[in-house]
Amino acid sequence: MRLLISALIFCGSLAAQGSENPTGLALLPGDVDLRGPRSYQRIVVEATYPDGHQKDVTTSARLVSADPKIASIDRDAYLRPVADGTTMLTASFAGRTATARVRVEDAAGSAVPNFRNHVLPVMTKVGCNSGACHGALAGKNGFKLTLRAYDPEVDYQVLTREGIGRRVSRLEPAQSLILLKPTFTIPHGGGKRFEVGSPEYNILVDWIASGAPPPSDSDPRIQGVEIFPRSAWLEPGAEQQVLVRARYSDGHTEDVTRWVKFSSTDSGVASVDDVGKVNMLGSGEAAVTVWYQSQVGFARLGVPNPNKISAEVYRNAPRHNYIDELSLKKLEALHIDPSLQADDNTFIRRAYLDAMGILPTPDEVDRFVGDRDPNKRSKLIDDILARDEFVDYWAYKWSDLLLVSSRRLRSNAMWSYYNWIRDSVAKNKPWDQFVREILVSSGNSREVGALNYYIIHKSPIDMTENVTQAFLGLRITCARCHNHPLEKWTQRDYYQMANLFSRISEKNGAEPGDVIVYSSPTGEMNHPRLGRPLPPKPLDGEALDFNSPKDRRRHLAQWLTSAKNPYFARALVNKVWHNFMGRGLVEPVDDVRATNPASDEELFAALTKDFIDSGFDVKRLVRTVMNSAAYQRSSAVTPTNEKDEKYYSHYIIKRLPAEVILDAISEVTRVPSKFEGYPEGTRALQLPDSQVNSYFLTVFGRPPRIISDSGERQHEPTITQALHVINGETLNQMLAAKGGTIDMFLKLGLSDSKAVDHVYLSAFSRYPTEQERKEI
Repeated sequence: MRLLISALIFCGSLAAQGSENPTGLALLPGDVDLRGPRSYQRIVVEATYPDGHQKDVTTSARLVSADPKIASIDRDAYLRPVADGTTMLTASFAGRTATARVRVEDAAGSAVPNFRNHVLPVMTKVGCNSGACHGALAGKNGFKLTLRAYDPEVDYQVLTREGIGRRVSRLEPAQSLILLKPTFTIPHGGGKRFEVGSPEYNILVDWIASGAPPPSDSDPRIQGVEIFPRSAWLEPGAEQQVLVRARYSDGHTEDVTRWVKFSSTDSGVASVDDVGKVNMLGSGEAAVTVWYQSQVGFARLGVPNPNKISAEVYRNAPRHNYIDELSLKKLEALHIDPSLQADDNTFIRRAYLDAMGILPTPDEVDRFVGDRDPNKRSKLIDDILARDEFVDYWAYKWSDLLLVSSRRLRSNAMWSYYNWIRDSVAKNKPWDQFVREILVSSGNSREVGALNYYIIHKSPIDMTENVTQAFLGLRITCARCHNHPLEKWTQRDYYQMANLFSRISEKNGAEPGDVIVYSSPTGEMNHPRLGRPLPPKPLDGEALDFNSPKDRRRHLAQWLTSAKNPYFARALVNKVWHNFMGRGLVEPVDDVRATNPASDEELFAALTKDFIDSGFDVKRLVRTVMNSAAYQRSSAVTPTNEKDEKYYSHYIIKRLPAEVILDAISEVTRVPSKFEGYPEGTRALQLPDSQVNSYFLTVFGRPPRIISDSGERQHEPTITQALHVINGETLNQMLAAKGGTIDMFLKLGLSDSKAVDHVYLSAFSRYPTEQERKEI
């Protein structure tokens, strides 16, 4: 018995040990360039295991430099230069090895810290120039730095020329206030920010001791950041070090991990400390975002859910197009099973409401449910896309985006604007052409509907912020006053973009109320801090000379609507996806910035590519989404997907828009809504103007169309809504109206059962269950 038990224990130990052996090993970064005596590179050793998960094994691995006289590696996995040359770094762990090339240049060169690239990042990381400290609009105690170091020249002047020379003492560097206060050697309202002798302290004191050299035009400028690892599936409770390396304009790279601002998009899944150490706290995915000198990026780290789901669940799940392939791939990686497909009654109601904002009639429901054609759902979608109600719905949606309203437009201009939008939807005008026509429009406000965009947005500031948010999904308002704290956009970027709109002019037309919009040959917008204009330039595009004959708006339109623009197509795809799936691949739906990653980036990229390849065909995008099995899933959850809110394992139940609710009440009660100045029978979704008086629409969250922001439309339930439904005039008057549904029931003498069936079919596209019949 003892031998048997010993054998079981021994074999069990072997099995456990074997299951822990990695199938791969990697050094991060995979190659290292060290330039200058102050340079270093922290190393991470990453192991991959048979089930696909990864693990940071740096502390357990053996790291060896092939030539320690060129580069040395210490016990904390920091690689440092010794002499110029090239060598190899080797990592060994559990029978696996990995190598990385190491090249050292200028090891005996200057060790003086650079003000722009070394000193200011220290001050940014410890918070000296944050909005809560000396980066505040008024500074603190007479000491004001630019927010997050957006103007190095100004910061240098403040540090070295103000404060009676006490902030920086070249004669006695250790007596400089920028060292005494943050080390709390003398009292400091901001508390201790770093220790004497710390890397932060040493950079500052060495810079001061070297004469505190100023920033120079010849300084290398940061071009971007690289993040290691970019993605990883980890085990619950795992720790993972994230590294960040900066790339500069002169070709060299630096490990800037210590100076980066880190954050997690989901603190319930992953937390991250100040130096990039990530702790996986729960199941799911989180993005660890990084910000360094206005450069941004993220690492995507995840832990699969502990659910045990057979691979057959995913193999046997329906696949209608590439959306389903990628959706199921993500669900399988996360160990979340997909819900079953919705039944026909649910599908027809969902499709009508999501694509047209109307309910199917009882006859349409019965006809669809009774159809035995296996392709009936695809045919129904094609029929929906050909209907006028589809045009009404999407014209209304784009009217929200483009702020169609008599608040800022005269009636004839408002109608011209709306009719142009509706006609564009009816023609399925490609989205790039639709937006391009807006941007380059000129002429009479009554005759050229698209140009009313410029009558609503009067200033270059307003135009800049609306164009970037409405058409690119970027919120750059912060950059109006300073470099964006979360994104790469600088104040220079903002005012170069704004200068593209500086030559738009208006004059009165021949008829009263008409406005003529045209491009003026002159006009510039000054950068408020520099006091001079900057060459007009789209955010990531090419700048124009001030005297270029090319129309500035055409230059913008060419860049913005290009298939190569990384923001334009994604912004529209996210809006369409959100409309049907109840949640955008990125949320908020109009905040598609780099530090707000998609829940499924591979799916987002595939949808975007398909949209671009189709020629920006919105109808085709709608058809693709609606035909997917992902869209057609039931809202009924399973034990493994009930907590899923962002991977579309089940249909997300959402509240209907105010206009759709009102139109649905009219359909079910057979009593049309009444809007002053509009013919009887006009549906809420056919109103061009958000200023049309309707207490119901206001209470249920209709947006005022003041700003192009998804937050304008309110979806949250309120007490006022409940009271209006119970006691208000809208529903009660419709229920009591002659010729309405109840009046029809009474005249026809329908039984209670028949009446209930009719109401359920009209409102829910199905018959009531037996339990519901009993309760009614």
